[in-house]
Amino acid sequence: MTDSAYAWFEREQRERGIDMTQVKARLNALKIETPSWGYADQGTRFQTFKKAGAARTVQEKLEDAAMVHRLTGACPNVAIHIPWDHTEDYGKLAADAKSLGIGIGAVNPNLFQEHDYMLGSVTHHEPEVRRRAVEHLLDCVDIARATGSDALSLWFADGTNYPGQGDIRQRKAWMEESLREMYRALDPGMRMLIEYKFFEPAFYHTDLADWGMAYNLALKLGPQAEVLVDTGHHPQGTNIEHIVAYLLDEGRLGGFHFNARKYADDDLIVGSANPYELFLIFSQIVLAENDSANPLVQRTAGRIAYMIDQSHNIEAKVPAMIRSVMNVQTQYAKALLINWNALAEAQQAGDVLEAEAAVRDAFEQNVTPLLHAVREEAGLPADPMRAFKTSGYAERIVSARSSAVNAR
Repeated sequence: MTDSAYAWFEREQRERGIDMTQVKARLNALKIETPSWGYADQGTRFQTFKKAGAARTVQEKLEDAAMVHRLTGACPNVAIHIPWDHTEDYGKLAADAKSLGIGIGAVNPNLFQEHDYMLGSVTHHEPEVRRRAVEHLLDCVDIARATGSDALSLWFADGTNYPGQGDIRQRKAWMEESLREMYRALDPGMRMLIEYKFFEPAFYHTDLADWGMAYNLALKLGPQAEVLVDTGHHPQGTNIEHIVAYLLDEGRLGGFHFNARKYADDDLIVGSANPYELFLIFSQIVLAENDSANPLVQRTAGRIAYMIDQSHNIEAKVPAMIRSVMNVQTQYAKALLINWNALAEAQQAGDVLEAEAAVRDAFEQNVTPLLHAVREEAGLPADPMRAFKTSGYAERIVSARSSAVNAR
């Protein structure tokens, strides 16, 4: 990037009424958690395509996450999934992460792989299975405590495939009972982020099927329980930014799992299928960040846990993660360029087209010079993808991890 490219961009934005000092500060403050499982081989219902160099151990996952953070400067924490990332010493795991320049982010319990959970985990009809599930949740609270994590992300595959398979209201009661026991075990600074999913793998009914159910449960549990929105967990055509605005206004938007979908929970790279949707989601968040007249809304927007949750089936893992981070930064940057005064004036005048244009105009801005400038000023590569390609890291991990396999 040349200095003249950014100078021209900055001059144009100031003419649009945008405070570029504030925009750059907020871009620098954006932090996005990457998922440990995104660095390992993942599959679809049909096949897992092995990738040379993919992380095989939790230590290798930490190394890859640290590389993404070094190049982007935006990913200081890595989420872990239990038992996928099980280790005998979680204090050491946190220390290992710290030595690489990152920390442990959200702890994600896994209650969907064991045979016992075929008919449910915390909503299973057998008390012994529900007890096992709750003990796993409590273990994850201990893991969060040992690693210094302040968030637990909860997603449940619980549901039924056929009418009559389960008592829906009874399962609802079991869900609340189980999560209440976990909630009581939280330390004061911890947050329980409750995720929901419209369908899959349960196809008749899912016990936590939408944001309203997750929100209702969070209200019952207490202020440390909030809703986690996964961008792929909705029926087709859902207005996710409306959900975001509603939860912000209620002070209960706790986190995001970023990904992209075309048909269902595709878990594709965020921003790849519908970047305008991602921009509109951020537009509601930026509006809330600006709302100094409503401290609850502003505080809620300022503590959202941004997390990536994707399944890189055919992509190389580390560059796919870098691309994801860059896509999020791009759409957040564009949302920061909305001229809110012009938008408010158009809304007040009832000028529909002018209001829509005020939003669309920001989306159509080329923010590449801005992002390059922000990264360079922070001592980071202007183009993290290009920097990764020339770093030799991909070749090194392919060689090292292939050699380790062959040495066995």
